[in-house]
Amino acid sequence: MRKFNITVNGKTYAVDVEEVGGVQTSAPVAPAPAVAPAPAPAPAPKAASASSGAMGAKKVTAPMPGTIMSVKVNVGDTVKADTLVAVLEAMKMENEIFAGVEGTVASVNASSGASVNSGDVIISVN
Repeated sequence: MRKFNITVNGKTYAVDVEEVGGVQTSAPVAPAPAVAPAPAPAPAPKAASASSGAMGAKKVTAPMPGTIMSVKVNVGDTVKADTLVAVLEAMKMENEIFAGVEGTVASVNASSGASVNSGDVIISVN
């Protein structure tokens, strides 16, 4: 191993370079300890979750963080489980969010361009 100082964009770095086919001049460096593998990610939530809320309203929530591209329903609209209620952009992909429940839209809690986190309420359905 040979030691060199290298300057990149005005910042100096000390580096060790192994000379291929040459004689090693210092003791071998012990390998770095193995890094434990990252824990497996939690399973992704459903595309639209309906949970009981205040006054019997069911909430359709964001399954992941992202940006609301469009909201497809308005207050007073009747929705079925397979009704598209919003489009969420996450990681450069557009994800369709469906109602997952039947009823009438009681409130719209997100608008186009709004950033949402996982679990944020997009709409409430009575």
